[in-house]
Amino acid sequence: MGLLDKFKDNADGLKDKAQDLLKEHGDKIDQGIDKAADLASDKTGGKHDDKIDKGTDALKDGVDKIDGDPTT
Repeated sequence: MGLLDKFKDNADGLKDKAQDLLKEHGDKIDQGIDKAADLASDKTGGKHDDKIDKGTDALKDGVDKIDGDPTT
């Protein structure tokens, strides 16, 4: 087994662990993303809300893909 094979095995294990954590704590992660977006909006005075919303949506989509959510 070469070095890249070991890395791939570890990466697969990390992905599985991330999926398990997302399934267990997905609601808290979404709340954290929303809280961070609200903080960024407050700090910029709402000036960049369109970009913050776009980034928030992209981040939530990424989390859903890692989670293996079939609705995304």
